Amino acid sequence: MTRGERWSLAGAGLGLGLPALLLATVCATSGCSSVGYLAQSASGHVRLMHAARPVQQAIADPQVPAPVREQLRLSQRLREFAVRELKLPDNASYRSYADLHRSAAVWNVVAAPELSLTLHTWCFPIVGCVGYRGYYDEAKADTAAQPLRDEGLDVAVYPVPAYSTLGWLNWLGGDPLLNTFIQWPEGELARLMFHELAHQVAYAAGDTTFNESFATAVERIGSRRWLEENASPEVRARQAQADRRRQDFRALVGGYRARLDAVYKSDATDADKRARKAELIAALRADYATLKREKWDGFAGYDGWFAGVNNASLGTQAAYDDQVDAFERLFAAEGGDFQRFYAEVKRLSGLPKAQRDLALAPYRGGGTASG
Repeated sequence: MTRGERWSLAGAGLGLGLPALLLATVCATSGCSSVGYLAQSASGHVRLMHAARPVQQAIADPQVPAPVREQLRLSQRLREFAVRELKLPDNASYRSYADLHRSAAVWNVVAAPELSLTLHTWCFPIVGCVGYRGYYDEAKADTAAQPLRDEGLDVAVYPVPAYSTLGWLNWLGGDPLLNTFIQWPEGELARLMFHELAHQVAYAAGDTTFNESFATAVERIGSRRWLEENASPEVRARQAQADRRRQDFRALVGGYRARLDAVYKSDATDADKRARKAELIAALRADYATLKREKWDGFAGYDGWFAGVNNASLGTQAAYDDQVDAFERLFAAEGGDFQRFYAEVKRLSGLPKAQRDLALAPYRGGGTASG
């Protein structure tokens, strides 16, 4: 798996990477059952920001490897494209660079019941309820995951290469580029940057599927435009191959997710549901093996995800897929005009969730857009 494809499985930070400093302040002043968790979030983000320096300074540093310097130059071309062509925010984000000397920005912990695909949620002031907890240390994430497993929940812990602070911390320097993703292939780097910048455009408190699906739609539309207008034929070909695998993965997983959901919502006994769950997970892995052998020429990059697949990982993937087609059709309905599209998404983000879902319903169906 390319590093970019690894991100496509985990997402660039389910739950957006909470604005930790703001949350910690709220909890300190109003009381919160998660003060310890939020304190590590705040201190982790402060350390991340402390490691950042302006991109041009990093480019001029001979101690920075030449391939990284070249990718940093590419990132600034992508950043200008995001502002000029995609009308994404023109601010401090992705104009600095931090080498964290680790493989991920954070590690997310997600959980779901044994017989449900609905993610366990944690609720916080201002941002609402989210289906994850993020930790700046992998060991702490593993430690936090164990009590959830002890409760009988399906649990997944996965690395997150980047997260968004929603633009709320631009006064601190915004979201920096990180060593955890800067050397990704051009198309994947574009996708990630456009995705995270989109989170600064609109945010619906407590609605992870809306937020992530919107950002994923922007990443797809934007990266296609970038590649068509700027990339070499070789880069476009490599990205097309990665996108085909991503699309195959999503189609395979989406189909089994729907079948499992039907089992969980049926009138069958819990024992029968458990047995059927085991059968479907085994069938999913078998179909993946066939896909890998017959269509991917043995490409094994998704092996790790399928080895640990459970309700938590399936529920997480749904957050990034379920409304993407609706947002892409909404973009088309707004004449392909990003400013009109963003204005409508902002309007929807202010509605109650039921009204939001109802407003998006006419744009759903007809298959998931590719990419």
